[in-house]
Amino acid sequence: MIRESGPMLDARARQLLRTLIAQYLVDGEPVGSRTLSRASGLDVSAATIRNIMSDLEEAGLLASPHTSAGRIPTAQGLRVFVDSLIELKPLPRIEMDRLEREVPRDATNGRELLSNVSTLLSAVTHFVGVVTVPREGDMPLKHIDFVALPDNRVLAVLVFADQQVQNRVLQMTRRPHPAELEHAAAVLNAQFAGLRLDDIRARLLAELRAAGGDLHRALGAAVDMAAGAFAPPPHEGLDMLVSGQTNLMGQQGLADLDRLRDLFEAFQQKRGLLALLETCARAPGVRLFIGQESGFAALDGCSVVTAPYGAGGRVLGAIGVIGPTRMAYDRVIPVVQASAHLLSDALNRVVTAS
Repeated sequence: MIRESGPMLDARARQLLRTLIAQYLVDGEPVGSRTLSRASGLDVSAATIRNIMSDLEEAGLLASPHTSAGRIPTAQGLRVFVDSLIELKPLPRIEMDRLEREVPRDATNGRELLSNVSTLLSAVTHFVGVVTVPREGDMPLKHIDFVALPDNRVLAVLVFADQQVQNRVLQMTRRPHPAELEHAAAVLNAQFAGLRLDDIRARLLAELRAAGGDLHRALGAAVDMAAGAFAPPPHEGLDMLVSGQTNLMGQQGLADLDRLRDLFEAFQQKRGLLALLETCARAPGVRLFIGQESGFAALDGCSVVTAPYGAGGRVLGAIGVIGPTRMAYDRVIPVVQASAHLLSDALNRVVTAS
């Protein structure tokens, strides 16, 4: 996440920018030279401070509201602050204890675990918590069962390591005998339990292409049933859990009704947010987007802090917090980072237990 950006600043300018932004993030008000003189610890005159602030404004790091002589940080100023001026510290033990309680290490239901994390991120930060849901093919298969239905149809019941269940209705050319269904389930569970669907499809295709293969012989007339059970769904994509949208109402910079309407619509539609979070999932470590950096118009007045999570050595998605650009980055970033680690640890246990 950390990247050196923006103009080169000398030590005094860095100290003043750090002090000004830290003060602004606390009270949300423009910061004047008198306040900076008291809080920065620099032994310089008020005139010197005003000159440095003017230089920082000219560099695009500060802005001066029309109604005040004080300055507020721009998105570029916040970026420099987060990348090179902020001091990130480990979460206090009391906050870490809360995260560990709310992300249980002995969880058995993956979807419930993800929902807990989304709600927890919102509750801890008082912003919006988001968690992408893994694709169906990203979790190992626990077992498969077949149930006979009327009209030559068969219900394939796939249970995954995170306890999620998917039902698929297969249209057969004839009504299979119950013994065939039981036999097919036993063979497929013996061959493929513990594997992800992408791996199962690849192995199944290779086996079925070899007409004399062991799996082909073992399944016999149930070959079509096996192929249909593991076929990719027509619309397989990411989903996302969102918590705490109403936390954004009344936040400084987000009080405009049109902006809030665009944000809430984005949360409901999910498509743009999912694309952003999918990009974040492919990058290691914490990522931060401030204002227009996200490339998503609905988030222009927001900051997004994300981190990837995974299990079994595989990235499964991303978690994140969405809030106003005026947020306590030194607290939100460690919360997201720690939550992603705890979620990955819990999901590893879910997968291993399966």
